[in-house]
Amino acid sequence: MSRLLRILFASFLFFVGALSSLGASAEPQLIRVAYSLTQTSHYGAGVDAFALALTEKTKGRFRVEHLPAGKAGGELDALNKVKNGELEMYNGSTGPLGNLVPETKVFDLPFLFTDYRHARSTMDGPIGQRILDLFPKYGLQGLAWNENGFRHMTNNTRPITFPEDFAKLKIRTMENSVHIESLKSMSAAPTPMAFPKLFKALQDGDLDGQENPLPVILSAKFSETQKYLSLTQHFYSPGVFIIAPKLWATLSKLDQDAFIAAARAGTKAQRDRVNADEFAALSKLREQGMKVNSYVDFQAFRKALRPQYPKFLPGLDMALVDEIRKSR
Repeated sequence: MSRLLRILFASFLFFVGALSSLGASAEPQLIRVAYSLTQTSHYGAGVDAFALALTEKTKGRFRVEHLPAGKAGGELDALNKVKNGELEMYNGSTGPLGNLVPETKVFDLPFLFTDYRHARSTMDGPIGQRILDLFPKYGLQGLAWNENGFRHMTNNTRPITFPEDFAKLKIRTMENSVHIESLKSMSAAPTPMAFPKLFKALQDGDLDGQENPLPVILSAKFSETQKYLSLTQHFYSPGVFIIAPKLWATLSKLDQDAFIAAARAGTKAQRDRVNADEFAALSKLREQGMKVNSYVDFQAFRKALRPQYPKFLPGLDMALVDEIRKSR
């Protein structure tokens, strides 16, 4: 081969290599987002909005994939996978998060928030940001709070109107110590269980009931296994977008800002969906045969439970609780 041909051949190989490298770098980076409900749920709506906003803000350099319906395991399993860098993102409730970030448990206290305006202004304001800023201390990176909604009781035994109505009911709860102690204080038998196992446990009669926000009760089809729905609003259930710290550390500041902005877009969509689902859920659940109890003695519950907050959460900063109560 002549010297000229060798030069041309080498140039051709360099050109092919450069094109190959360019093509590889143009491939969107995969971001898998795990959550516990179906893709048609409010979680799915939040991830859809997150994906659309992230694509727009990063000009398509990231591709979002849904991992719905517990495909990454229970919520605590998924959180640990994000923490360890096995999974890129989590969108889910804060229930099991308290096992990893103890400060988030304050939001789980029963009857802490009075309504959605109170809860959302707290999560979006300085208090919510202070808690998000603590996540890196525990090997996680929070992007934005979103929402599940207020939690309500379902069971097959009786309506829930007063604290004593919880007595002796075997109720599934999330893996959350505040929820567990709160239910124990009302003489219930809380049973921690990962969400993907819940429907079958109710179907088989291993549990009397469960508690979840209305959109979850609707999307999970609990009307097929539960007779009574009581609108207790006993816990407010925030949600949160969390990204793997390993991935976060590789992002430029501009991309980090894009992820945060996209998560906030996801939050808005998820809350809008909660609003819509709650508006429609009661009539649908009634149509599906559930007996809905709308009379709940909230004053009796607050009187019984609020003095026990320090018992539910040892070391609780009551000044923070007072700050949350006043946050509007």
